[in-house]
Amino acid sequence: MRSRSCVELQQKGDAMRALIQRVRRSEVRLGDEVVGSIGHGMTVLIGVGDTDTPDDAALIARKIATLRIFEDDAGKINRSIIDVGGAILVISQFTLYADSRKGRRPSFVHAALPAVAEPLVEQVMAHLRADGIRVESGRFGAEMIVTIVNAGPVTIWLDSAELRGGGS
Repeated sequence: MRSRSCVELQQKGDAMRALIQRVRRSEVRLGDEVVGSIGHGMTVLIGVGDTDTPDDAALIARKIATLRIFEDDAGKINRSIIDVGGAILVISQFTLYADSRKGRRPSFVHAALPAVAEPLVEQVMAHLRADGIRVESGRFGAEMIVTIVNAGPVTIWLDSAELRGGGS
């Protein structure tokens, strides 16, 4: 069986996606109300596809928790969020499933419906909390204002299909 190209993977929602940014601080607001705020850590934007499963949530969470993107005492990027005692701000973001290959308006047909996506985002957060990580979040489906103060900057893209070995 051949590996599918990134374009083929993007045509279907068969991979949970996470865009990770190492931050000095980050917060999410609903109007004037701060609903989530962290200092040193990560802001993680999560997109859930229409065929994602709890296995994808566990896989993405494990990778996020153990990804070594923080500096050690020698200045090398060699520590995980667990190692540095950082926090994570999770924001559900269906727009990570934008398909803009045709026309000028992106399509989101392969993003999971809210009834599927919300529990899977909650599962990602539960896995992270089970690893001892403090997790804050926005409010699912709400119009949010997210402030991110990048550190580095370090920005990492994760895709559960690629983590499973199904991507290119």
